[in-house]
Amino acid sequence: MTARWVVDEVKPARGLNITWQPISLLLKNQPDEDSLFYGPTLRTFRLLRVMESVRAAEGEDAVFNLYWEYGRRIHHDQELDFDLSEALENAGLDASHAAAYDTDALDSEIERRHNAGLALCGDDVGTPIIAFDNRSGDKQAYFGPVITRVPPTEDSLAMWDSLVAMMNIDGFWELKRTRTERPEFGSRP
Repeated sequence: MTARWVVDEVKPARGLNITWQPISLLLKNQPDEDSLFYGPTLRTFRLLRVMESVRAAEGEDAVFNLYWEYGRRIHHDQELDFDLSEALENAGLDASHAAAYDTDALDSEIERRHNAGLALCGDDVGTPIIAFDNRSGDKQAYFGPVITRVPPTEDSLAMWDSLVAMMNIDGFWELKRTRTERPEFGSRP
């Protein structure tokens, strides 16, 4: 939902240039292999391998296209074990990137990018992480915002502008309240 908010509402109005970075719950949480979480986090880690293959060969716009395709399949279609070659082709990408799923050649790049994000906002966070330069030119990051639906444009921009303003306040660290509703993904992008 945070990605939809940024892409659909904030980016066009604020002229953002977005670089999508990996965060891996397999790396972060290191579940035991016999844990219920191991299989799903291993699957998403392997999907990140494909994403990094796409980044290396085709650039940032292609990463976004694949990210969006993953999101459509996972969140809208509830299809967790989808055909990777088909997903790549639907995103306008070469299906040969699917081979990266089963190789560890890009694992160090994923880990480097993952660690860079956590270094900006701390290890006691999850996903999403949003990072940008504050008014002093220092790159800083937030965990979140975690939202259940994309707010209307005016509210979306007010929320973004508030995050930007808070990034400039020394000593500001956290906002949180208990989530009482499930995400509403809206129409399939």
